[in-house]
Amino acid sequence: MIIETENLRRLFRTDTVETTALDAVTLQVQEGQFVSIMGPSGCGKSTLLHILGLIDSPTQGTYRFLGEDVSRYPESRRSRIRKRHIGFVFQKFNLIDELTVFENVELPLTYARTPARERKARVDEVLERVGIAHRRDHFPPQLSGGQQQRAAVARAVVLKPALVLADEPTGNLDSTNGTEVMQILHGLNEAGTTILMVTHSPENAAYSHSTIRMLDGRIIGQDSAARVPASRIAGAAMQTALESQQAD
Repeated sequence: MIIETENLRRLFRTDTVETTALDAVTLQVQEGQFVSIMGPSGCGKSTLLHILGLIDSPTQGTYRFLGEDVSRYPESRRSRIRKRHIGFVFQKFNLIDELTVFENVELPLTYARTPARERKARVDEVLERVGIAHRRDHFPPQLSGGQQQRAAVARAVVLKPALVLADEPTGNLDSTNGTEVMQILHGLNEAGTTILMVTHSPENAAYSHSTIRMLDGRIIGQDSAARVPASRIAGAAMQTALESQQAD
């Protein structure tokens, strides 16, 4: 089991107001699963993702990541685990404009002190995998939104993390580029990466094995999905490739 939580609560307090962002959240995610989280704005989806990604800590409850209780770890220890085992894909691409695509994707390997030759090989491999190797020397402002998100996905997975957390990964994209990014996430999951994705899109959720539904900080249900058929993925991928070639 990669993720296990029990009665997670997250409270935010000011001098006069206490807000419950998460209330008694219990869930399990097995290695290799693709799980979506859906619910209205303000229901606690992103708060849950931040706790699962070790960006934040719960006020109460237990969180086990890869069998280890990380609920009360200080930021320094959470950071070490996060950098080693978790990749993030956000709605905003969060690329550094002054760095090329190659340099953006290389950053996590540089922080991990990976030798230069290995860095180059791994960045080249992942750029090919997400279909953006031909833009390796371009800067983010020179790319389309879909290309920027592909670069962001490459950066998230270059360290081969056990878990990828995606927060509205297609939120800033048109439908064609959104489909392209979902195909990439689907392919990463097929190759064994566990993915947990926050989304408002039923079409995106259809790529996952199951969907967690949240309301007012609670999990109100979890549905097993009829996953998008491989034939549909292949057909959409071919259409996207043709459109990409025409755009280039």
